[in-house]
Amino acid sequence: MSDGLPDSLIPYDEIVQEALRAVVGRVLGSVADGGGDLPGEHHFYITFKTRAPGVDIPKRLLERFPDEMTIVLQNRFWDLTVDEAKFSVGLSFNQVPSKLTIPYSAITGFHDPAVAFELRFQAQEGPNDGPTEHDEAENDGPTVVPAEDGSNVVSVDFKRKK
Repeated sequence: MSDGLPDSLIPYDEIVQEALRAVVGRVLGSVADGGGDLPGEHHFYITFKTRAPGVDIPKRLLERFPDEMTIVLQNRFWDLTVDEAKFSVGLSFNQVPSKLTIPYSAITGFHDPAVAFELRFQAQEGPNDGPTEHDEAENDGPTVVPAEDGSNVVSVDFKRKK
């Protein structure tokens, strides 16, 4: 953007992020509609803000991940339910079954390493909030290293002038 352009009165960045988060919902919905089985080698890393409105996770996970958490949907998940605003899924953490409910608005990242597809979202942060380090995904499943080549990566990083 040029310094001579006025600030937009239309929230394009919010509209685009909402549309891309709907992509996550559509992908998860197709998996749920297919009986919960992921096709081929597809699997998903989903990163979300643990304290975002509407997030419902066990207290022990919230204590361990006070800001952000990454889950893996691959081999061991169950009861995937998807609606227009959120999804719920059962996962095991250290052999303890847990149900998580995550609104799409809380998601900051979605990655399918099988096809090097990735979406990143700008977090809705308060004035004193900032990124903090978080542990890698801990739900019981294999570790997969994401592709480094950046193919099929969509990054949304709009910055609004104040």
